[in-house]
Amino acid sequence: MIYLFLSILASSLLYVIFKLFDVYKVNTVQAIVMNYIVAGSCGLIGYSGKVSISKIPEYDWFYGAIGLGVLFIIVFNLMAVTTQKSGLSVVSVASKMSVIAPIIFGILYYNEGTSVLKILGILLALSAVYFSSIKSKDGISIKAKNLVFPVLVFLGSGIIDTSIKFLENEYVAQDDVPLFSSVLFFMAFITGLFVLGFQAVKGTLKITFKNIIAGVALGVPNYFSIYFLIQALRGNGLESSTVFTINNVAIVMFSTILGIVIFKEKLIPKNWLGVALAIISIILVASTI
Repeated sequence: MIYLFLSILASSLLYVIFKLFDVYKVNTVQAIVMNYIVAGSCGLIGYSGKVSISKIPEYDWFYGAIGLGVLFIIVFNLMAVTTQKSGLSVVSVASKMSVIAPIIFGILYYNEGTSVLKILGILLALSAVYFSSIKSKDGISIKAKNLVFPVLVFLGSGIIDTSIKFLENEYVAQDDVPLFSSVLFFMAFITGLFVLGFQAVKGTLKITFKNIIAGVALGVPNYFSIYFLIQALRGNGLESSTVFTINNVAIVMFSTILGIVIFKEKLIPKNWLGVALAIISIILVASTI
């Protein structure tokens, strides 16, 4: 349970850092790319075994890590486009609602248990995500022509979480978790270099020290958010459907509270309803452990 709490804490810290990016006008793309090499380095530092670059492709999880690394960058860019076209609330709902994918996967593929309380908790968790994310009294509205972007964010985020669960369960040995996480982030970094290269060709790339520092600040908690999530998924007595439900809804709830305390954000009644539903859903799902 401690790993789940630490994953929630690290992921919520990412929210604070992203908010600070906006305050200090950080170039998010540059910071994201830099963050991946920092996160990958954290994995190498935390790996107790001997690292042989030539041997890494021999691991069963290697090609899965490549795919996830590429998907990280793709989903990030889709989130950026969705934010521009439909707003931050739409991105938040689409990415967090995707938790339904690994939940269903865990129940169907691994025959994880279900109960009335657990199902009710999951449904309340999804409702909590929606109500916590909307920032206007009119709710969330999306133009038909822009609908494809949040749908792709939903699918991409769901595939990432489901793939992490599958790979760590089937192919990643306990001692190899830091190395697996490191390779995943390095692949995301390499893919991100192509994005920066494209910007350089267009003449829009201007790397600054501020963006590099921002990437370093983001990279450390980003690594641990994945590392602790994988460790929580490997924990005894915690099914993946339970872990993903509590993890996602707790991040939304904790991030909302941090927004109030640190950034003095104002919540509308629907947001408070979301926080209340989040608390109830966590209690219901946790009671089935």
